[in-house]
Amino acid sequence: MTLIDIFTDHVVNCKSLKDYVEIRKNIHERGEFNDRTLIQAEEDLQRLRREHPEVYAGMYEVLYEIMRRDEGHYYEYPINFIRQILRIYQEGIPAEKVLEAYRKELDHHYRDAC
Repeated sequence: MTLIDIFTDHVVNCKSLKDYVEIRKNIHERGEFNDRTLIQAEEDLQRLRREHPEVYAGMYEVLYEIMRRDEGHYYEYPINFIRQILRIYQEGIPAEKVLEAYRKELDHHYRDAC
């Protein structure tokens, strides 16, 4: 499996991004995020799950629907998901607003899928 496949598996299946950081140390490919950002994203995901379980579930619902539709670049879906998670605590945007904005991605039709 490629690095992006492993990353996608970890994000989509709610696996620990901290584990992913360890796994990717043995793979000589460049990832989208550095180790510190991935560890922060994992901490933010766990915090979101504790503090806003309905938003946490909603974020994954949107991700799963985007992936089910597969209307764009498949590998971008988990990357964009993690970027949205980081916005909540790193940029201080309320979780509900991030979810609302993320849901709007369902209205965007990329139409460039292979």
